[in-house]
Amino acid sequence: VQLQASGGGLVQAGGSLRLSCVASGGTFNTYNVGWFRQAPGSEREFVARTRWSSGFTTYADSVLGRFAISRDHAKNTLYLQMDKLKPEDTAIYYCAVSPRSVFSVVADNYAYWGQGTLVTVSS
Repeated sequence: VQLQASGGGLVQAGGSLRLSCVASGGTFNTYNVGWFRQAPGSEREFVARTRWSSGFTTYADSVLGRFAISRDHAKNTLYLQMDKLKPEDTAIYYCAVSPRSVFSVVADNYAYWGQGTLVTVSS
């Protein structure tokens, strides 16, 4: 499966962005999906994860209440709605998939990754 992330950009603090992750060459049905981010000089960190089949979703504490995952089954697309953005949310955001047997917050447990999309939040 190939993943394509998009939707990043420059936004002021307090603003919103919606990221998209499209799967091709396969569907999300057989995977769990995660969003991760990596700021300059930092390690890749967990943002959110979801079981595509059930919709069960969890979020990192740092984004809980501000970010929300949604999905469009017909378009095989996962979205990450990001509201109330803060400068510390600035990072490259990646979507990734893991086998359905793996529901993890650890980046190494995800097998396939999109190319990332840059989110910059100005203060």
